[in-house]
Amino acid sequence: MAEKEILLPDIGDFTDVEVIEVLVSDGDQVEAEQSLLTLESDKASMEIPTPYAGVIKQVKISLGDIINKGDVLALIDVSSDAPAAEKPADATPAPEPEVKPQAEAQAAAPRAQRPAGEKRMKAPPAAPVKDSGLKAHASPAVRRFARELGVDLSRISGSGAKNRIVKDDVQNFVKQSLSGGGAPAAAGSLALPAIPVIDFSQFGEIEEKPLSRIKKISGRHLHGSWLNVPHVSQFDEADITELEAFRKQQKDIAARQDIKLTFMPFLMKACAHALMDMPEVNSSLSADGENLIVKKYINLGVAVNTSKGLVVPVVRDVEKKGIMQLAAELMEVSGKAREGKLSPTDMQGGSFTISSLGGIGGTQFAPIVNAPEVAILGVSRAAMKPVWDGKEFQPRLIMPFSLSYDHRVIDGVHGVSFTTRLAALLTDIRQLVL
Repeated sequence: MAEKEILLPDIGDFTDVEVIEVLVSDGDQVEAEQSLLTLESDKASMEIPTPYAGVIKQVKISLGDIINKGDVLALIDVSSDAPAAEKPADATPAPEPEVKPQAEAQAAAPRAQRPAGEKRMKAPPAAPVKDSGLKAHASPAVRRFARELGVDLSRISGSGAKNRIVKDDVQNFVKQSLSGGGAPAAAGSLALPAIPVIDFSQFGEIEEKPLSRIKKISGRHLHGSWLNVPHVSQFDEADITELEAFRKQQKDIAARQDIKLTFMPFLMKACAHALMDMPEVNSSLSADGENLIVKKYINLGVAVNTSKGLVVPVVRDVEKKGIMQLAAELMEVSGKAREGKLSPTDMQGGSFTISSLGGIGGTQFAPIVNAPEVAILGVSRAAMKPVWDGKEFQPRLIMPFSLSYDHRVIDGVHGVSFTTRLAALLTDIRQLVL
């Protein structure tokens, strides 16, 4: 037996990740690739496996710890006849660094380097206000979170290692500001009236259930998007009669390749064509709001409902792929989402999002823009309707949809132009090959 350290591997462009579950204890016998712990980033939760088989000698992390790449997770006595697990050939590479606007890059630059093996415990709840001219010490993720809430980090005292500001500090600062607890409002921020606290049990029987972690995280992001993005929604309809007939014709062909051919890959392909025609819908505003960052790639986020909440995995380079390939990739990421096995890279890099309730019902809805994207498509259930063809009414399969967009980037003319173009592509899918 030989003692080895199990270190946190590269998990992508993430720092200060919280331990939300420890799956092993001292003395446990483990196999290579067995999960040791579960981490949660701002966008996803992930399980971290051991690269070795053997006996856990000492677990070095605890529930609530904040850790980074290279931190020691555990000590393990490795079996001499059990080699370390090899990285699979098709393992997902670490994501390429995101190109940030100059102002944001400068703000994110001064991040303290933590030695491998050092970890920081979860921050205590207190977050006193400071009034200092010094530059705030916080990670890029915390800076982004503060920007979404309109909080000036220079007014917050950090409770982390070396006075580093953590997310709990920002949240407690906002709570104090809204409750009138003595913390002055952040410069330029909007002071919202607090919702009254009511004891609902006085009216009858109640049951209090905790929100899932995914709902808490996505809720904060959606709240930030709603407060920061001036939303407009454009509603439209598409005649998908011919498209649906073609899809049904191709179902058996797809099934022979173990592919479930749904409507979504056709919708994704049509969106990619419309985004190529109108690239400003496939853009983001710079951090200072002065420039438009137009993306030359089309990576579509597709909202997937899971037992723990809504997640949005990303399918990349949609404009370069065919319907069958998109269907296969969509099956893969949707399965990973429902099993809770999405990695951080599966959730990164989206340029436009599709949220579909077509399999459930409803006639129309207006989803919230997934900032920093500038638009999101909301799709509802298609229904047979009588359509006048100039001589008589014909039964046609009509799909309602909406485009919610950031009015700072997209005006009404461009919004309706996009929905009109998308409807035309879905009505006559032959245009997808032009």
